[in-house]
Amino acid sequence: MANDSAGTDKATSDPLEMGLTEAARAIADGALSPLELTSATFERIDALQPRLGAFAHVMREEALERARTLEAEAARGALRGPLHGTTVAVKDLCDTAAVPTAVGMPMFRNRLPAADATVVERLYEAGAIVVGKTELSEGALALHHPDVVAPVNPWREDLWTGSSSSGSGVAVAAGLCQAAIGTDTGGSIRFPSLNNAVVGIKPTWGRVSRQGVFPLSWTLDHVGPMARRVEDAAALLGVIAGRDPADPTSLAAAVPDYVGSLNRSLKGLRLGFDERYATADVLAETQAILSKAIEVFVARGVTLHAIEMPETRDAIQAWTPICLSEAVCVHKDLEGAQAEGYSESFRQFLDAGEGVTGQAYARANLARRQFAGNLNALFEQIDLMIVPVSGNAVPTVEEFARICPDPEGLERLIYFTCIYDVSGNPTITLPAGLSSSGEPLGFQLVAAHLGEALLCRAGQAWQADFGWDQRPPLD
Repeated sequence: MANDSAGTDKATSDPLEMGLTEAARAIADGALSPLELTSATFERIDALQPRLGAFAHVMREEALERARTLEAEAARGALRGPLHGTTVAVKDLCDTAAVPTAVGMPMFRNRLPAADATVVERLYEAGAIVVGKTELSEGALALHHPDVVAPVNPWREDLWTGSSSSGSGVAVAAGLCQAAIGTDTGGSIRFPSLNNAVVGIKPTWGRVSRQGVFPLSWTLDHVGPMARRVEDAAALLGVIAGRDPADPTSLAAAVPDYVGSLNRSLKGLRLGFDERYATADVLAETQAILSKAIEVFVARGVTLHAIEMPETRDAIQAWTPICLSEAVCVHKDLEGAQAEGYSESFRQFLDAGEGVTGQAYARANLARRQFAGNLNALFEQIDLMIVPVSGNAVPTVEEFARICPDPEGLERLIYFTCIYDVSGNPTITLPAGLSSSGEPLGFQLVAAHLGEALLCRAGQAWQADFGWDQRPPLD
């Protein structure tokens, strides 16, 4: 009880130090006001947004009005849900009724959706306060539009923030919200999570509705949470996951209590590790983190299993024709789109999509099914798998700009990420401190389809035992 009281006292004096679930508890107990938390959040946004550029659109009036309503409801004990009064941000490709959703494209800066995306509806139903729309790369691809100022990494301003959920990663790391929504097509939850040292969950494909989320690639896009703490990402996932009649591809499986199972024992779980796959040409400090994580999990009673990763090359190569051809379908005759509104690099991307043949798309989908089947068979032998997010150190902005036009460099960059979009398997990205030269380090755990609860449990154990909880040097 003493620890709980100390946490509440600290949070009341500085509410921005609280995590999502901690703040929700304090609001439910009457120790924290939704308006106090929201007002403090906007003070921080006002101070840091000009420097970091995390937001495409700040929703100040809407958020403060909602905070007043939620405060009155909390005062009479009428809590809407598990996020009542907490602050979140949503990537600016999630539709927000009567609030601009520009998708990283200046030509859509005045695009006003008629209705909220399902993920936004569910945030509101759970009592969350959406403080703004986070910036993203053009059309959720790799590069930001030349007329958009890209978000700045709060750890080191020369470092790449990650595509395309860059604004969400920056906003969470910098404390401009307590959690955020990101999307992942080839690594766009995982790279921003790694690069900004936050937690990111890429759920099973279909676990979270894509209704009202502007697509890059229909069958590769995943919607998921980003937060500073595992329990907060788990809480957010519990709110946004589940069947949505408006999205026929959403999964009907019941949503488990991700938060309630966080502290269950890991004893007896089987952790798969393919040393050749996970360490070949991988940064030495990342290899050391993988070893450290294995030690932590084994000490918790997990058994380590040497595995052989299914062949990945065909699956990696399948990602490009699938993404290209589906993206060009999205943008074909898109209402309000004009050729001159796209950057040169995005036009080239769409032109390449026009060149993908039906045979190439069919072969890519066959490679996808074969890899997914092999991976499913592997998960009959293990419960979790540990792999890097990237084999390289976090690149600088300049280095990333050189990587993007290089097919081999880009393939190496997404080597450990795109295949789990191809297969639809869930992953969690976990921060693991800073390198000797100041770049964030981390790794990802992969699970079988619908294995998010297990990922969260393992992530919670890593977070507790590794014990790293630094914040970017912004103040």
